[in-house]
Amino acid sequence: IFEVDTPNLAFSLLRPGQYRIEVNEAGDATVVTVRRGEGEVTGGGQAYTVHTEERATFSGTDDLDIQMENAGGYDEFDDWCQERDAREQRVQSTHYVSRDMIGYEDLDEYGEWRPAPEYGYVWVPRTVVVGWAPYRFGHWVWISPWGWTWVDDAPWGFAPFHYGRWVYWGGEWAWVPGPARVRPVYAPALVVWVGGPRFSLSLSFGRGGGVAWFPLGPREVYVPPYRVSNTYVTNVNVTNTTVNNTYVTNVYNNVTTNNVTNIRYVNRGAPGSVTATSQQVFSSAQPVHANLVQVNARETAAAPASTRAGIVPQPRSVIGAGAAQPNVVRPPADLQNRRVVARTEPPLHPVPFAVQQKALQANEGRPLNAEQLQQLRHVGDAQPERPNVRIEAPVRKPLPVELARPRPGEPDRPGRPPIAVPPARAPEAARPAETEKPAPQAPQQRERIREDRPPAAQRPPAQAPPAEAPAHPPEPDRGRNEERPPAARPERPPTAQRPPAATPPAETPVRPPEPTRGRAEDRPQPPRASERPGRPPQAQPSPAARSQAQQRYEEQQQRLEQKQQQEQQKLQDRQQGERQKLDQQAQRQRQKEQQQEKAEEKQKPPSSDHKY
Repeated sequence: IFEVDTPNLAFSLLRPGQYRIEVNEAGDATVVTVRRGEGEVTGGGQAYTVHTEERATFSGTDDLDIQMENAGGYDEFDDWCQERDAREQRVQSTHYVSRDMIGYEDLDEYGEWRPAPEYGYVWVPRTVVVGWAPYRFGHWVWISPWGWTWVDDAPWGFAPFHYGRWVYWGGEWAWVPGPARVRPVYAPALVVWVGGPRFSLSLSFGRGGGVAWFPLGPREVYVPPYRVSNTYVTNVNVTNTTVNNTYVTNVYNNVTTNNVTNIRYVNRGAPGSVTATSQQVFSSAQPVHANLVQVNARETAAAPASTRAGIVPQPRSVIGAGAAQPNVVRPPADLQNRRVVARTEPPLHPVPFAVQQKALQANEGRPLNAEQLQQLRHVGDAQPERPNVRIEAPVRKPLPVELARPRPGEPDRPGRPPIAVPPARAPEAARPAETEKPAPQAPQQRERIREDRPPAAQRPPAQAPPAEAPAHPPEPDRGRNEERPPAARPERPPTAQRPPAATPPAETPVRPPEPTRGRAEDRPQPPRASERPGRPPQAQPSPAARSQAQQRYEEQQQRLEQKQQQEQQKLQDRQQGERQKLDQQAQRQRQKEQQQEKAEEKQKPPSSDHKY
């Protein structure tokens, strides 16, 4: 379950759907719109459920006022989101990678998929500069608990540098993803370090030495430099390349236990694959491509390979190279310190880097594990409290939104619309039902109110209500007249001017046309939407509007699904044609090789050891 915390409530997403959450600048009002799905709001000591096609406005901080209405139509922001979602549904890369891969949405726009007989389908970027190579145009940062993490400059540079493998294929670099039907496991950088922490490549780096690396190739095992379990090592490899569990375990044990470094890597000898820079540039998050260092190819080829850089991070490794500049834009202080309401206890503050730095130096640049970080929490000052987070205790049984409790001392709020009544329902739902009638009858009353929409002639005929009217004569004058604004009373004909025939309750069930007309006029009912001075015009959507909105949404989803199926069928047909071409090429190649073998057999001289 995902949770979104705002200054006056915590919203929990109970199931997948389409949600929109808006907060005003003062932080005392939150609007929750649920187009599809279901969510739970916690705040003011209560919990409320918001369903599909509903919009709820929660005002206040310590005590929430709730106004419920239909979700209504779409605005420009909704249209932009719908267009963005539709574009994501049309992404062709989902046929080659999992939708759980972060950054897959950018692959279609900046590259293309090509069939490679050795690796399946590979992704090739459309435009790169001369001398481009993976993990060269960007910078390194230190992110706990992974350690050194690559940040690429390209707009598409997340998925190809944290998942899959790279290979030099056909004279250019191509990205080879892992299996498309499994969720890939994130890695900070899938590279191999050249030389190791105690190996000096050359004197051209200057003071401080240098560091070099190259990308991992297909079917090569990634050995994390941070402390992990054997299950993690297996998952981070089998979900990002084609390799079996046994091979992963063997390589991992050889590298970590037996210190094997003479592993053959396919990209080590590729043209321009090794990237090198100074340790100062590396550890201060400076751009690598602007500070490249040329190294001897023979020296890098003979240097041992390592699974970690062996460089101790510095403060700039965490905050970045541009954090110290005066023109860096930061969010306002009042926004950072604004209080929020949370249902789930937030995690502890991370251990300050100043406290970690000495331990990282002793650990030779290896990331600290959970036990080491826990020990450092007791060093120095205690963990600071979170004064801007107010924890709301979970409520076992959420209340319906239409039953929101009013503020103490303001039970009726004359002159304002009822705070807890859905716009599609009559104002009777805001009156506390417990004070007027027994609790078991409240659900039936709410159900009748849901269908009683002005004008009164549209209500379905019912036999029980006429008998209830004389049984409780004081009920209309005591409850509903107080909730209605005074200006609404003179607009109806006074009860004294009604014909005498509508007064006797005994004749009400006998004459079919009279009960509906007489009950609506004799018993005070809400005025029509056009006659209500205190309610906004949009507060009374008809049932047809709700059904039409739902129907439009379903039709839109159906059109998207049909279009996606058509595009998927076209892609499958194209892939089948390409596979057939590859099969034909392979068959022609085999036939050519067979013909060459036969020709070579004919050209061979007869063997001298034949016996006749």
